Amino acid sequence: MDRETDIPESHPRYESLLTRHRIEAGVEKGITSKQGLIAQGRGEAFDYLLGEETTESADGAARAAAAHLLLAERPVLSINGNVAALVPGEVVDLANAVDAALEVNLFNRTEARMEAIAEHLREHGATAVKGLAGDGEIPGLEHARGTVDADGIYAADVVLVPLEDGDRAQALAEMGKVEIVIDLNPASRSPQVADVPIVDNVMRAVPNITAHAQTLEGTERESLERIVAEFDADEALERAETRIRTGRF
Repeated sequence: MDRETDIPESHPRYESLLTRHRIEAGVEKGITSKQGLIAQGRGEAFDYLLGEETTESADGAARAAAAHLLLAERPVLSINGNVAALVPGEVVDLANAVDAALEVNLFNRTEARMEAIAEHLREHGATAVKGLAGDGEIPGLEHARGTVDADGIYAADVVLVPLEDGDRAQALAEMGKVEIVIDLNPASRSPQVADVPIVDNVMRAVPNITAHAQTLEGTERESLERIVAEFDADEALERAETRIRTGRF
């Protein structure tokens, strides 16, 4: 039996237990590294301090992210092992909503894991998955996350990088790309360098961006640009840190 169905939705820790099971299943399937278990535990601690809910500032960031993705000419959603395990169908839905490419990108890169994640995304509705060509390099990175597709992340103008490594986030920012980061720690390097830092659980944030994109579909370009211009990344990070430290918005 699927272990997810064993958890009653009435359980007070339902979302947390569901997340843990998905990460565990990802490791068993070969799409998530064991280091991903540690990263998930760290993120869960921050989520607990956030009240395990999407804050008003995180929702505003998700709306700005949707506007950026809708304005983009070459948007790409970067997928690592934890993202593939936690929100595979949700990232496919978002890609469809904003006409973005999906690209697998891993720190612990092996051909077997790359293929497994690509197939996992296809099982959840993806028709095309980038990352396997690996014919592009992000300048300044000496590890495998610098390997990207030349017609994917390398050529993108807007990149969504959930659960990102800080050094690659910095490198992408230095390439001049608009960077949207989902991270539960507002003090980590990734959200600090992002154009749009979304301090939220990826399981809430990705569907939330999709919902905003669907609401904004057909909106005039000028209005989307206004949403982008009015978003203040520093304020979003400050409000998230205040919530974590004090429990207040």
